[in-house]
Amino acid sequence: MDYGYGWGLPPAASSYAAQIDSLMWLLHVVMVGIFIIWGVYFSYCLVAYRATNGHRASYHTAGERSSLIPDGLILAFEMWLILAFGIPIWAQIKQRTPPADQALEVNVMGQQFAWNFQYAGPDKAFGRRKVSLVTAANAIGLDDTDPAAKDDIVTINNLHVQVGKPVILHMTSKDVIHSFQVTNFRNKQDLVPGLQTMLWFTPTEVGKYEIGCAQLCGIGHTQMIGNVFVDTPEAYDAWAKEQLQGRVATSAGGSVTPAQAVETSDARGIAGTAPKS
Repeated sequence: MDYGYGWGLPPAASSYAAQIDSLMWLLHVVMVGIFIIWGVYFSYCLVAYRATNGHRASYHTAGERSSLIPDGLILAFEMWLILAFGIPIWAQIKQRTPPADQALEVNVMGQQFAWNFQYAGPDKAFGRRKVSLVTAANAIGLDDTDPAAKDDIVTINNLHVQVGKPVILHMTSKDVIHSFQVTNFRNKQDLVPGLQTMLWFTPTEVGKYEIGCAQLCGIGHTQMIGNVFVDTPEAYDAWAKEQLQGRVATSAGGSVTPAQAVETSDARGIAGTAPKS
């Protein structure tokens, strides 16, 4: 499965990825420059002040103030990075969440070792969840007696979104700390048991992107892989309609819970079975 990984970062695919990339490139260029300058100076010192016969060492120093000049320059550069890049980018990503009525909101629950996604149906209301209802078949504990849950879509390891439309993820964890990361989107956010964290992004390129867990979460950590499918609006609507139809049909049969039916129809799972698009 090719996600575009190579020597550098994979292709950027979110609205704020370019800003993060520019900051990372600036940091790398400056750090390489500092390494070269200090390497040249160190080499010069090795040659200029090497031990020679008949020459006594002189321990004359230029004073404490002159030695602080390089430190002052580095400090000024770091302050400039924080004020000119760090704070503005942080404010845009963490404090300027898109309006909920203009975004796709999805509940995310991490567990050892899978990602569970809950979409509100046409009623735009998320169904109630209860810890007492959590089972292997109903991983998020969706309460099917709640009217708002009747049209909810639940998937495992597959997140479907629309290109160009903001996505707001409301996240928590069932067991240990996990960390939701999509490298192509240049984002990462921890999922903490008992707390709800939030992450948003606006995908800019249609395609399939890897979801990784960036927090060591147990023996199956390396298997906690999912996919973000960035669809066109038409493809997303067709997918959502197909999932909703399958949920309603299975619910009417009464053999399994609706949550189980939808998860089964769209689960990539550990084995890596891709869903229908």
